[in-house]
Amino acid sequence: MRRRNFLKLAAAAPALPAGLAEAYPKADEDVPHYHIVTPYKREGKLGMPGLYPGRTVTVHAEKSIDAATEKVDVPTVKQMIAQGMTNLTGDREARDSWARFFNPADVVGVKVNCSGAPGAMSMPDVVAEICRNLMTVGVKPENIYIHERNEGQMKAANYPAFIPKGVHVVAVRQLLGWDPGVYCEVQFFNEDDTRSFMARYITERFTKIVNVPNMKDHGASGVTGCVKNIAYGSFGNVDRSHYKAKTNTRTYIGTLANVEPLRSRTVLHIMDGLRGVWHGGPFSPDRRFRFYPKQMKFGTDPVAIDRELIDVIDNQRRSQGAISVWERSEKYYREDRKIWEKDPNINRFIREPGHIEYAGGLGLGVYDIKKIKAKKITL
Repeated sequence: MRRRNFLKLAAAAPALPAGLAEAYPKADEDVPHYHIVTPYKREGKLGMPGLYPGRTVTVHAEKSIDAATEKVDVPTVKQMIAQGMTNLTGDREARDSWARFFNPADVVGVKVNCSGAPGAMSMPDVVAEICRNLMTVGVKPENIYIHERNEGQMKAANYPAFIPKGVHVVAVRQLLGWDPGVYCEVQFFNEDDTRSFMARYITERFTKIVNVPNMKDHGASGVTGCVKNIAYGSFGNVDRSHYKAKTNTRTYIGTLANVEPLRSRTVLHIMDGLRGVWHGGPFSPDRRFRFYPKQMKFGTDPVAIDRELIDVIDNQRRSQGAISVWERSEKYYREDRKIWEKDPNINRFIREPGHIEYAGGLGLGVYDIKKIKAKKITL
């Protein structure tokens, strides 16, 4: 590498967030040289961490889903979303809450997570209700796009059977593909393909994005919530970040989420926690690792919501006698994926739940649990 290119890449590497050095010895030496290329600048005030940094609203409803049949109670979901939105914004009417973020001129992407469909995904009933609320503030159904990277996973989720007529369900390759002008370049393990391109529908079509992750653990990142869903779900060539025990998810996830225009256009996060996965994520290969928090989380700050998610997943794991998502000892690591899928006391990678704090250090949100203003509602 030429000297000037090396210096250019080194300057592009993000600074280490405060507090990580203690949890991760020599972590400042473990940040790869990220080179971001994008012509887009920060736009507006709605992008992450958004209008309400450090604020979360959690709505729990026992009737929301039947744990035995996994059938969702739609009227309860409607009430949960209305309560979550009005308590987030302080408005009396849910329509006014949605109008703070969206208007009739918007083209809205609804970023779902269906990598574990049908056993683990953003529930179709929840996604359909989000689309209906967008329509109440004048967003045309033909300007709403439910999207995910993988077309096969989208088909398994069967969103078209639930959503309003006219709303699109698309994967990256079905609509515009990848944008060659917006990418993150980094080499992790001497791989040949070192660029991760952003989906072109984000750069060229969407004006706003609603992020709809669900509650899951993750073998590499510890948990997969708001930040990971919007980051890895918006770029290609991301699986290369982990190899054998080593994963670069601690720094890579936040770095991708911070790239414009993704950061500015992601204005709302609604975490679907009706059903979750406490081991084996991001997939759901074994139903015994599913659980039913029967809740939804609302906010504009993805870091604050994910900080709460860590405790939800970790508490569930502890209740089942499983090791913590913070357990980083190599004695629990096994390379064989089949062993990890069956045993919650085995790690497939050295997990990196610190990716959430790192994202906070990049300005994407509030990580300190003492500074998060959390409101909890039970229906």
